[in-house]
Amino acid sequence: MKKKIALVTGASGGIGSACARELAARGYTVLAHANRNLAAAQQLADELCAKGMDTHAMCCDLSDSRAVQTMCDEILKLYHHVDALVLCAGVSHTGLMTDMTDEQWHRVMDINVSGSFYLIRALAPGMVSQRSGSIVTISSMWGRSGASCEAAYSASKAAIIGLTKALSKELGPSGVRVNCIAPGVIDTKMMDEHSEETKAILAEETPLGRLGTGEDVARAAAFLLSDEASFITGQTLGVDGGYL
Repeated sequence: MKKKIALVTGASGGIGSACARELAARGYTVLAHANRNLAAAQQLADELCAKGMDTHAMCCDLSDSRAVQTMCDEILKLYHHVDALVLCAGVSHTGLMTDMTDEQWHRVMDINVSGSFYLIRALAPGMVSQRSGSIVTISSMWGRSGASCEAAYSASKAAIIGLTKALSKELGPSGVRVNCIAPGVIDTKMMDEHSEETKAILAEETPLGRLGTGEDVARAAAFLLSDEASFITGQTLGVDGGYL
């Protein structure tokens, strides 16, 4: 039985690192991607390898289509296939839309949307040829409802939901499933810009009374990738503690 290969983007972040850990613990060979913080992804890979888990760090700027294609070509040359793709990499921007620069807008869109497109375009053909594979995209509850002062982020995450739905129909006949997770307020480094008081208010506004963790999202991703979800595709699963 061949070992399943999973590429997890944004593995230096809270959600991405949790997904990498969860999948490694479930027996996947995990390719932990990072860009600016490759050292964190390498540290994660070293830690998991020391525990007997097969994990390797990868580096790539997801906003660069050629760089993405090169990384994916190298992955396929080494491993011949990718069974699971978890797209956790993302950036945010807070501020009035009217104050955003073109550069700020494009940075959010290039990483959050175009990066996902580049990766799926490069790796989906292999999944189609083997007639199996599963993709989990990471959106946000703000991609479903919109957030004031986060117009670009909300728009990018709404685009991910649309991409997921379209691809589930396009790839489904070939046995490839595509699902999306829309996290709520998850206590990761992306939340560091908020004060403890703001975090407390957000926890209080969440029906389950707490902020989410990377592990909450990782367990949902692992389920959607698994055979237990073999008849689930095109769905957006809210992991938001009931916030919406």
